[in-house]
Amino acid sequence: MTLDRLARTDVVTVDVDDTVDDVVEAMRTRNVGSVVVVDGDKPRGIVTDRDLVLYAMDDDSLTARNVMAEDLFTVDVDADVFTVIDEMHERKVRRVPVLERGELVGIVTLDDFVRLLAAELDKLAAVIESESPGQ
Repeated sequence: MTLDRLARTDVVTVDVDDTVDDVVEAMRTRNVGSVVVVDGDKPRGIVTDRDLVLYAMDDDSLTARNVMAEDLFTVDVDADVFTVIDEMHERKVRRVPVLERGELVGIVTLDDFVRLLAAELDKLAAVIESESPGQ
């Protein structure tokens, strides 16, 4: 399975020069725990709610560029789900921007993979139950 069916396309973005207040407002109004930081159309980093708490609590002059995680790990929309999970584990990240031909088209999170796994396990359980004696 590839990410084209799993990635969420409603990615919340902010510009690298947006203020921390702008970042907080984007996260609050869209009810998300992270935003992808873009410079023009190119993703450059991610800011999470944790980043804001750790690095931006007492400085209103900071911008998204100042608090974003810069070592951005992105994946192609055609990437294999299990390969992405392995790489997320290696890099210790919970969110990954999804690109198509270098442009941001979605985001996939650890939560998305957990929901996918739960749905697949539910299907397997249904097969087992339907084939169990006495059912």
